[in-house]
Amino acid sequence: MSERERSSGRLLTGVAWAVLLLGLWLWGREVTDVRPGLSAPTTGDVAAVGRPGGVELPPAAKPLRAALPQRIDIPELGVQAPVVARGLDAQGAIDPPPYDQAGVVGWYAAGAKPGVAGTALMVGHVDTETRPAVFYKLSTLEAGETIRVVRDDGKVAEFTIDDVEVVQRDRFDARHAYGTRASGRAELRLITCGGTFDRASRSYTANVIVSAYLTGTESGTGR
Repeated sequence: MSERERSSGRLLTGVAWAVLLLGLWLWGREVTDVRPGLSAPTTGDVAAVGRPGGVELPPAAKPLRAALPQRIDIPELGVQAPVVARGLDAQGAIDPPPYDQAGVVGWYAAGAKPGVAGTALMVGHVDTETRPAVFYKLSTLEAGETIRVVRDDGKVAEFTIDDVEVVQRDRFDARHAYGTRASGRAELRLITCGGTFDRASRSYTANVIVSAYLTGTESGTGR
């Protein structure tokens, strides 16, 4: 491959990354609206709610080979939810599952697969017009707790939470929210709405962002 071709490839990759970041930024600022009704847990303007002092976190595990996610389990919340592949919407933001699938988690399929090096992105609703949704209690998670992702290769990727943030919409930074926190790690990011519901804009005032990293693997379905 010539230097010109390599430069062109790097340019296209950079443009694609910039477009995705713009879309994610818009998702964090504008596409967090939900149906008026139940309110999510109010978290105010807390910068980090899941980083208690003195929590000893395990070392990162070696990243796995690529496999598709099938289910996400969050034991502390009693969540066992199917995972479906999602793309980008017309504005270039991650397209979450429809409201009639409020118990389903969306995985950004063009990004990293859970367990491989990089950051796998998953989104879910906090509520609907009538009931809490799959990520209703996401902001109550704490550092040191576990998220399990069941994959189609028969392995269960175990992630340990190292950070839970509530980011106000006017302070949203896509690179911080969705970028890899430590080079070479397999990371997982869960995102939903947070703060309080603003009826004027029909959207929540913040995003809840849970960051976790791969710390172990099990065989089987994890049921």
